[in-house]
Amino acid sequence: MDIFTGSIDERRDAVKALLNMDSGFDIIQRNIEAGGKQIAIFAINGFLNSDLCEKIIEYFYNTGEDGLPDDLQGFIKDCVPFADVKTVDNEQNFKDSILSGLTCFIIEGYNKIIALDIRKMPARSIQEPDKDKVLRGSRDGFIEALIFNTALIRRRIRDTNLIFEIQKAGKSSRTDIAIGYMKGRVKQDVIEKVINKIKNIDVDSLTMNQESLAEALLPSHWFNPFPKFKYTERPDAAAASLLEGSVVVLVDNSASAMIIPTSLFDIIEDANDYYFPPITGTYLRLTRMLTNLLALFITPVFLLFIENPEWIPKGFDFIMIKDDINVNPLAQFLILELAVDGLKMASVNTPSMLSTPLSVVAAIVFGDYTVQSGWFNSEIMLYMAFVAVSNYTQSNMELGYALKFSRIMLLILTNFFGIWGFVGGTAVLAFSLLFNKTFAGRGYLYPLIPFNGIQLLKRFFRVSLTTDEKLRTR
Repeated sequence: MDIFTGSIDERRDAVKALLNMDSGFDIIQRNIEAGGKQIAIFAINGFLNSDLCEKIIEYFYNTGEDGLPDDLQGFIKDCVPFADVKTVDNEQNFKDSILSGLTCFIIEGYNKIIALDIRKMPARSIQEPDKDKVLRGSRDGFIEALIFNTALIRRRIRDTNLIFEIQKAGKSSRTDIAIGYMKGRVKQDVIEKVINKIKNIDVDSLTMNQESLAEALLPSHWFNPFPKFKYTERPDAAAASLLEGSVVVLVDNSASAMIIPTSLFDIIEDANDYYFPPITGTYLRLTRMLTNLLALFITPVFLLFIENPEWIPKGFDFIMIKDDINVNPLAQFLILELAVDGLKMASVNTPSMLSTPLSVVAAIVFGDYTVQSGWFNSEIMLYMAFVAVSNYTQSNMELGYALKFSRIMLLILTNFFGIWGFVGGTAVLAFSLLFNKTFAGRGYLYPLIPFNGIQLLKRFFRVSLTTDEKLRTR
């Protein structure tokens, strides 16, 4: 049986067999007669907008004495006054249309199927993301519906040069992927590379949405933890990246945008830097950079001083551990590193009504009793508390864990090899940053390597809009 040829009953039965409707329940089918023609309507119950569908059918009934037009284009012109409409002429396109939520009409006498986009997408409210919060500025954020996410960006960039190209990936999932870019501002080879990579993805499904896509676009070495892409849940940040010449990739069912290409300095940037005057934004940016740098080196340097107390400058003897050391300092640091992540995971899975009392209990147990029991020294607890808090100064979780893994590596090498272990670990960290592979081939440390003085200055110091425009035209 063929869904495009034969009588209306044969085509209807062919569609039912194709969609396995005898086994499922959520794909619905209705039969009507209008204008002297039999019409079979197919839709997914969770996507169907009943009000719009009813209005469309009213136009079918009000065709007059002449009935429905004999040609398909005349039908589309006269009987479908609104809604996005497309004709379907092969089975794969039909399956993609119906399973993505479009309402399909099989009309007697037409050898093509009409698909109308009158979907009512299940979606949560557009609210500020929990991870990407700002002190001042927009309070909206991406959601899991792709069409809403593109609209949030369109709301900010009213330019015909803003292009969203649609692709699909996954043999089973057939996931919609939108590639957004500003025509004339992005390098053409980057656009072509992104589109070709997505077209050639050979996977069954994008189970984990953007993470699955990232692993398919750029298979990376597991031993380099630094992120290859920048993610944001904020439409304003995505719009700013588009205007700067980046490519934004949106994946259906994902509430974040992937920004290509990116560098370490792009990942460190935060929306708060731009919602305040230049001097305040610069202060916030430098504070965040310094805090992350201290969080990376403070515990390895402290461990180095414990092993070599004679290196401590005069007047800084107070940093040394005063109490007896019952557990090796390295073991204390590693246990606390794991404990911090354990508390993070526990907080995610703790019901909101219990989070406050459990936080108080955790603070008492880990902050006081562990020191009194002799398991941990108060100085080590102090430095690890600083590290735990500093992880929240930047919103990129991948970068936070990359710094954690680097810190653990430095701790282990410093403990076993002393100063040479610390120097060697720092060298490994530098090489990990220098040779980290990026999607577009641009240096991960750009604009430091390759060097671009003006752009590097902008990465450290927030400049005003007029100054930025002048620097960009140079």
